[in-house]
Amino acid sequence: MEWFEDWFNSAYYHLLYSHRDEEEANQFMQNLLTQLAPVPQSRVLDLACGKGRHAQFIATKGYDVIGVDLSENSIAEALQKSSANLQFFEHDMRFPFRINYFDFVFNLFTSFGYFINQRDEINTIKSIALDLKPNGMVVIDFFNAAKVAQMTANYSEQKVIDGIEFEWKKSIVNKSVIKEIDVRDAGVVHHYKEQVRLLELIDFENYFVQAGLKLIATFGDYSLAPFDVNTSERLIMIAQKQAK
Repeated sequence: MEWFEDWFNSAYYHLLYSHRDEEEANQFMQNLLTQLAPVPQSRVLDLACGKGRHAQFIATKGYDVIGVDLSENSIAEALQKSSANLQFFEHDMRFPFRINYFDFVFNLFTSFGYFINQRDEINTIKSIALDLKPNGMVVIDFFNAAKVAQMTANYSEQKVIDGIEFEWKKSIVNKSVIKEIDVRDAGVVHHYKEQVRLLELIDFENYFVQAGLKLIATFGDYSLAPFDVNTSERLIMIAQKQAK
């Protein structure tokens, strides 16, 4: 089992990240929709959708939305949000879902770079391209690797949530951020790991070229300010599938 299959399917993962700012996330989604200006009834794929909060927000704007995720538990909860224009499925992002079907694909909040094998990353981008209609667009929201690398050295933190103790340490190994997480619950210690590759803009540009996608815009935060490699918190990219 790969680390993301174990950790993302754990109740501890959702508990640790339960503090995420819903208002900020919804404002980011609204900013993206304003930027992209989808026509009515556009088809949207939320790739690595988790429990479906972003997919649900997009669906409330009238678009036809499908959310997919590898986590069985996340999809089980997301299915409770289903509606006439909102569906959820278990799916591995390394493979196409519905070919030439979507007008937009969203991959949000650093839901990429999990794979040890670079071929899996390339296959994911190629699968996104296959899922898109000609001239369709993908949004990938990733961290700014340069900024993360500056902040990660010797980083550790502890937190207690609902009586459960979390302790984690971050390090950089082989151009990846490694987060080792210990969870102490009722005297029992559980160990998990996160591993995300420090992918830079040039890496994504190379992947896009291989998949027949063209980078058309970059932003550096959730308000869609310009991207600056030295100061931006995020690397948000919009790429378009080239019509043949």
